[in-house]
Order: sequence, then structure tokens, then C-alpha cells
Amino acid sequence: MTDREEFPEGFLWGAATASFQIEGATTADGRGASIWDTFCATPGKVLGGDTGDPADDHYHRHAQDVGLMRELNLGAYRFSVAWPRVLPEGSGEVNRAGLDFYDRLVDTLLAAGIQPWATLYHWDLPQRLQDAGGWPHRDTARRFADYAAVVAERLGDRVRHWMTVNEPWCASFLGHHLGVHAPGHRDPVAALAAAHHLLLGHGLAAEAIRSTGHDARIGLAHNQAVIRPHSATAEDVRAARRADGVRNRIFTDPLLRGAYPADVLADLAHLTDFSFVADTDLAAIATPLDFLGVNYYAPEWVAASAKGLDPDTVSGGGVGSGEDGGGGAWIGATPEEVHVSQGLPVTHMGWEVDPSGMYDVLRRLAAESGGIDLYVTENGCAYEDTVTGDGAVHDPDRIAYYEGHVRAALEAVRSGVPLRGYFAWSLLDNFEWAWGYSRRFGLVHVDYATQERVVKDSGRWYARLAGTGRIPRR
Repeated sequence: MTDREEFPEGFLWGAATASFQIEGATTADGRGASIWDTFCATPGKVLGGDTGDPADDHYHRHAQDVGLMRELNLGAYRFSVAWPRVLPEGSGEVNRAGLDFYDRLVDTLLAAGIQPWATLYHWDLPQRLQDAGGWPHRDTARRFADYAAVVAERLGDRVRHWMTVNEPWCASFLGHHLGVHAPGHRDPVAALAAAHHLLLGHGLAAEAIRSTGHDARIGLAHNQAVIRPHSATAEDVRAARRADGVRNRIFTDPLLRGAYPADVLADLAHLTDFSFVADTDLAAIATPLDFLGVNYYAPEWVAASAKGLDPDTVSGGGVGSGEDGGGGAWIGATPEEVHVSQGLPVTHMGWEVDPSGMYDVLRRLAAESGGIDLYVTENGCAYEDTVTGDGAVHDPDRIAYYEGHVRAALEAVRSGVPLRGYFAWSLLDNFEWAWGYSRRFGLVHVDYATQERVVKDSGRWYARLAGTGRIPRR
């Protein structure tokens, strides 16, 4: 084993999950309804009619799952808090039983020597707040700050690392423009307002957490995309610039620079004048970050039109992949712009595998963020797994995916990127949003009928990596 395959001492290895995807128990102990409960109950929205119950029944099996984390040598566990479990109405009276669950989870993690990393919003908005207008309305950002204060007051003596919002692009554009995520709306102006108020909610929540007086390190998880022009033509380069603006810079510029990019405002002027941005909002959004979480899965290639391209390589009607994959028009994009496959190997999600995209993302964000600590807070892949006759799950493609991306992360570290840790997505197979239970991302296989857990070969490979800091030989 060469030194080139070894990460620096103290590099953090973890795994990540999300509350709605694993907890189940959606009506237990006073939990209120979320927008994802409503979305799942709407015919045709989720493949197979699947819902968030039972998921992995983590609500009742968290101690067993923490045992699996120890088996995988995890130094940290990134989980999310279900807002409607803590505040069933979105605001007002606290549901103590719901908050007690996270109290128990944190104590169990610490007893196992595992750092708890808490995410406050991984898309399960209380339905009552959606009924009042949801993220397109400013008041939701204020309610989010109130919720953040409640959770931080209870857990902040033991939880040091906080992520406010997970992937605001998905929550705003997939949920409010493309309609493939909850709440399932198709309104580009509402999507832009939601994007802004998610960022505002981040800033207000960060202030609320810090006001508790606990020692807190605060960031958020952003799914920065690698947007590459399909060719070097001026038309494709312009298309990639527009896509990058709405996919990346509309989030990172306010967070890191305190302003929306001028070219994006110009691109979107036919839709809105951004009057939902109040005078003090951008200062709140640009509150200093202690770290930035980076979620990465696959790169994207953009062409100005499908003219002259193989139809089998083109996703029509614009471009867009993100957490849930699939084509869909960018806000402000011309109808001719397309997402173009490069013929690379793909995961079960249909996402092309290219670890160089992770390196490019990390290098770019290191340059743009002024040297703050970066963490890969999600990276992983879905493949069609089966439990074989020997009771194991042999998943060599997933191991190859992780090995390639971990090597890209190491290359970034060696180049000077302040990358301090890596969280695999995901610890467990789980409810994969609009794909229901048809896609498996876990290091651990879950039989949803029996709730039996089986550590996959990839999980054992990752355990060796996490235990030694060296990339294992296959």
C-alpha cells in the first residue's frame, strides 16, 4: 500500500441517512403529517404507491443500526431530524416524545464513539406549514428558525455539527417547478421564491442555533453539479453557463458572496423581478459558514439543442438531474436545451459514473468558498442488489463506484482542497423518494418485509477504509 492511497490522520469517515427515508413510524408518538406523507398518498406520485412506512423502522431499531455503524467503523453519522416529529403543526407546542427520540439517538451514538451530525431539514416540511403557503412564503423561513432553536436547545450540549438545509435545489426546483418531489407543484416563480426562502431559512436558523450559546459548527449540504458543455461551440458553452447559473450559482453566490449573480437575474427577468428578496435577506443568508457540505453523484453535459445528436443520448425539454435524476426544463432555459449522455457506465438511477466530477466540484468550491472546511456529505450509488444463497450481497459495481470517488477525493486533498471528511450515501437501503423502494443505495441491505439487515460487500470494503484511512485493495 502506498502513501498515495492514505488519507491524512483525522480525516472523518461517516455515513448519511434522512428521516423520512428510514424512520417509518409516521404516525407514532404524536408525529404530524409532512408534505411527503401527502405526496405519497397522492396516486401516481411515487412508484408502486410506496409510502414512508415502514421504511427501515429506524425509529424503533436505532440501537441496532448504531451497532451496524460500529461494525462499519464509522466515526460520524449524519442523520436528519423530522420537523413534524418535533413540531407536529410546524410551530407552537413541542412534541416531547418526538424530541426524546433524537435525544436517545444522540446518546446511543456518543456511547458508541460516533459523532452525531444533525441535519434540520431533509425535505419533510410539516403539512400544516405547506397549507399556509410552504417555502414560497417568507413566514416558513421564520418558522424554520424557531424549530432550529427548539432542537438546538435540546441537543446542542451534545451535537456540535449542524446542517440547516439539505440540497435546497431539490427542495425548490424538483418540488415546485418539475413537480417530481413533494409538494409536487409546477410553478417556476414559486420555485424561485422557495429557493430564496430556503436560503433565508438557513441564515435565520444558523443565527438561532448560535444564539443558544452551545459550541456549534454550522453549514448546509449543497448538491453542487458539474455542468459541462457537450461541445466547445459558443451555443453549448452559453447553454452550460445558463444551466450552471440556476443549478449552482443561484445558491452559492448568496451563501458565499451575499448577492445573486447578475447574469442569472437577467436570465430570469422574464419570470420575476425577485421582489420577494427583502433588504436584509442577503446579509442573513451570507452568515459565515463553519463548513460546507457537498453532495455529489454524477456530472451533467449540456447542449444548446438536440440538432445533429443521437436521439438515444438526449433528455428532451431542457436539462436537469439532481438527486432524483431525469430530464426536465431548467427555469429560464430555452426549450431546445438538452442533457446529453456521454455513453459512460450508469447506475440503477441512470446516472453516469464519472469520479472526475467530484474532483472538479471540490476544487471549484474550495476556490469559491475562501478556504472553509469542506465535507462530502453525500456520495453513493444505486445498483440492483440481491441476497445470494450464501446470505451475502455481492455488489462489485458499488465498490468500484466508491473506490473511484474516494480516489478523486484523495486527489483533491493532495491538491490542497480543505476536505475534512466523507459521508457515504447511504447507511441503509431506504425509501428513495419518488422511486419508492425500487432503488437501493445502502451499504447495508434491508429486507423491508422482515427488517433484516445484511452488510453488503461494499459495506465491508467501506469498513476497512473507515478503519484504516487507506483505500482497500479489492
